[in-house]
Amino acid sequence: MLLIHSPPPPKFRSDPPGTGAQMKPSAPGRPWGLARVLLLLLAALHAAAAQKNGINIYSLSVDSKVSSRFAHTVVTSRVVNRASVMQEATFQVELPKRAFITNFSMVIGGVTYPGNIKEKAAAQEQYSAAVARGESAGLVKASGRKTEQFQVSVSVAPAAKVTFELVYEELLKRYLGAYELLLKVQPQQLVKHLQMDIHIFEPQGISFLETESTFMTNELADALTVSQNKTKAHIQFKPTLSQQMSPGQQDTVLDGNFIVRYDVHRTVSGGSIQIESGYFVHHFAPEGLPTIPKNVIFVIDKSGSMRGRKIEQTQEALIKILDDLSPHDQFNLVSFSGEAAQWKPLLVPASAENVNQARSYAASIQTQGGTNINDAMLLAVQLLDSANQKELLPEGSVSLIILLTDGDPTVGETNPARIQKNVKEAIDGQYSLFCLGFGFDVSLAFLEKLALDNGGLTRRIYEDSDSTLQLQDFYQEVANPLLTAVTFEYPSNAVEEVSRDNFRLLFKGSEIVVAGKLRDQSPDVLSAKVRGQLHMQNITFQTESSVAEQENEFQNPKYIFHSFMERLWAYLTIQQLLEQMISASDAEKQALETRALSLSLHYSFVTPLTSMVVTKPEGKEWSEVAEKPVETKNKHKNFYLAGPSRKTPSDLGRAGPQGPLSPPHPYPLMAGKSLLPDMLLAPSILDEVFLGVDLRAEDAPQARVPAVASDPVTRRIWERKASGSSTDLSQSAKTASPPGQLPASLRPGPLLVLVSQPALPTLGTTAAVPAAIQAPAVILMLPRQSVDRLCVDIRHSQGPMNLLSDPDQGVEVTAQYETEKARFSWIEVTFKNPQLQVRAIPEHVVVTRNRRNFAYKWKETLFSVIPGVKLTMDKAGLLLFSSPDRVTIGLLPWDGPGEGLRLLLRDTHRFSSRVGGTLGQFYQDVLWEPPAAADDSKRLLRVQGLEYSATRLLKLDYQEGSPGTEISCWSVEL
Repeated sequence: MLLIHSPPPPKFRSDPPGTGAQMKPSAPGRPWGLARVLLLLLAALHAAAAQKNGINIYSLSVDSKVSSRFAHTVVTSRVVNRASVMQEATFQVELPKRAFITNFSMVIGGVTYPGNIKEKAAAQEQYSAAVARGESAGLVKASGRKTEQFQVSVSVAPAAKVTFELVYEELLKRYLGAYELLLKVQPQQLVKHLQMDIHIFEPQGISFLETESTFMTNELADALTVSQNKTKAHIQFKPTLSQQMSPGQQDTVLDGNFIVRYDVHRTVSGGSIQIESGYFVHHFAPEGLPTIPKNVIFVIDKSGSMRGRKIEQTQEALIKILDDLSPHDQFNLVSFSGEAAQWKPLLVPASAENVNQARSYAASIQTQGGTNINDAMLLAVQLLDSANQKELLPEGSVSLIILLTDGDPTVGETNPARIQKNVKEAIDGQYSLFCLGFGFDVSLAFLEKLALDNGGLTRRIYEDSDSTLQLQDFYQEVANPLLTAVTFEYPSNAVEEVSRDNFRLLFKGSEIVVAGKLRDQSPDVLSAKVRGQLHMQNITFQTESSVAEQENEFQNPKYIFHSFMERLWAYLTIQQLLEQMISASDAEKQALETRALSLSLHYSFVTPLTSMVVTKPEGKEWSEVAEKPVETKNKHKNFYLAGPSRKTPSDLGRAGPQGPLSPPHPYPLMAGKSLLPDMLLAPSILDEVFLGVDLRAEDAPQARVPAVASDPVTRRIWERKASGSSTDLSQSAKTASPPGQLPASLRPGPLLVLVSQPALPTLGTTAAVPAAIQAPAVILMLPRQSVDRLCVDIRHSQGPMNLLSDPDQGVEVTAQYETEKARFSWIEVTFKNPQLQVRAIPEHVVVTRNRRNFAYKWKETLFSVIPGVKLTMDKAGLLLFSSPDRVTIGLLPWDGPGEGLRLLLRDTHRFSSRVGGTLGQFYQDVLWEPPAAADDSKRLLRVQGLEYSATRLLKLDYQEGSPGTEISCWSVEL
């Protein structure tokens, strides 16, 4: 959470200081790139040493209190400048987009410099002055799908200490059956006192709680403690210095997300009313209601800009969504570019036959032309109107239009305001419209108003490998409507200033929240009625809550922060006012803005209507302005910064005028680490000059040559590095290098180890390369058998395979094997308790839980604790599912010879006697015949009436990752 700027390293010379000698030129035709690489590496080491002696974070704490879904988070960082010169420290925190900053302060030399929240217009003078000085970057800016980044810099005198503190608040939103608290952990250096505490208090009772981290390792797991009772939970993360340290290095492993997900107990009732300090909050999400049938029109953009991966991902998602339609639903498809076209003249039932036809239609969509959103939307409305007039829409059903587009209108009606007007008049409050903006070439503001005008919402779909999953997840949000026309009623003599109290739809997995203020003379018991419409009937829920009992419930300061419910009410009201402003008329908008601004200033929230002015110790003219970022068409929009122009780190604390800026470092340096790419040294590198020394000279130590082997299946050439990883040299060779740069396969990386060894072949000659030993498709560990492991290769496969299933363990593993490519195209692991599905493909892993998908890229660390199972992934890409009484199942993206997905099984003695499947059969009673007399490398094995021929072969054991270990293994072919 803190970045340190340190002075740049001095320039290096190859001759002794003071001699004045020039660097000896390299021999003709011998590039000097490797010498330059070492200079860069030494520069990075120098920078690391400088940072180590400069700004030091000696304490970092994150304290988050969550009460009735309202989270209050305080981030405190204490730093000291251990350098002998002035240093600049940058405090940087990533916070959720839905959060409002409420306070920031710096304490320097015992003096507090607070952030003051003002109306945006009042902060404009300071902003304008900063712009006049040439400043344009922002204190707060969008930094990811779910986060914004706050940062501020300050100059720190030698031996001086600074305390930074940032406070932000948010109301956690229930999404597909869970609340999610996201915290970013990025200290960027080792911290002596580092602690994160999360206190959760939910009077309804916590039904489940799970944690997930993208930086946690098994070594760090001991620093994480989770305690929980019926209504409270405490999660603490307190790692020691040694636990924070990267293996074999001095930098930190803490860099990533820490996520807490939970839900509360609920029943078929009017929800839960909670009261504190004269304010109330009403949470409503009844369980057990039947799903209302829906009529859905999918409106799909097929303009030319959707060409390629966008339309492919849209088709993949649409096919999956069609499969999820209920037989009681009706649907149709509209595709559009310059013109709009319908799939069927009328909506059709979601029968198996119709869904299959729609799947074929979706798969055949071709991209071309412009973007005519107006005609496409009017056609979708016309289809629903026509069905309504012909009484083809089931009574009590819900009608939805889902629009997906990646660009602004370019054909037909192109004026956004007129399109919004046309669509609103056509829908006339009868149907709900949901808009999905694919990428950043579409105006999200245009789509947002289009949706809010018609009772829906808008989401951005980020262009990434998981775009398909984003589309599927959005559909899951609206796939199961439970109630329509939901209204909340409270006694008029009991409450006032109630937030929004009527809602068009309630979907399964979501929650409606209403808050308000109790009147001075309110009754001792607050009652409420919630009315809504089920599929074929009206329904009324009733609930009540004792004011005195509720007030007593919120008295524990460990879990509660002062007046939290009043702040929850203010937060919710401001969010709703800002949303109403989007679809309001000009006359209404001014009144809404005035009230939202008044609440923002009174409760010190940084919202789109306010700014926080941060005054630095250098003087009032050094002021920075923090503003709430808004979704824009441009992903990289900058926000406001006011303050003097930055000096280079070397100029900090130095007298005299500022000199010219140093040229940028060719490789970035951060937190003591050089971001140099991996150094790859092939035999031809011996023709280079390494710091002026000819590596081919007789008296020069020679470089260790990595092991090289070819893969007969893929015809790739693999180099085994000393680090244990393997590199595809054939791919590197295909990439041409720009002039003046080393080829991709020869770029810098781990420091070269020079050792003495026999002479190498003369350059230009060809040495015989032995065929690579292959990794089998699967290695099975066989406890309590005469053969301890079995290598399995798959030669014949048609369709998905049931690799193993064990009903007693509650686990099933299926896969698709491509015999032509000799690899698994996907592997899927399904757990019954907890209900969890994991699907691995070569690009990434998808974990599905509670109808929600989570995508993780291989080799990104993951540590997720779900009740009943633990998921971990290390930087080698080994993904493990484990629990104390279950078989451990692993998945691995093997990139050595015979590359592809691999399955691992550990603790296999835990399989029950009912285990089965293509691989599971080998955990039944296996009879091994003795080796043949004529050839002891062959033998037979019999299992469940089947006979297999086994051959002892050399194989690569992939279970510990690349490059693998050669083993002698009994092998069978299936």
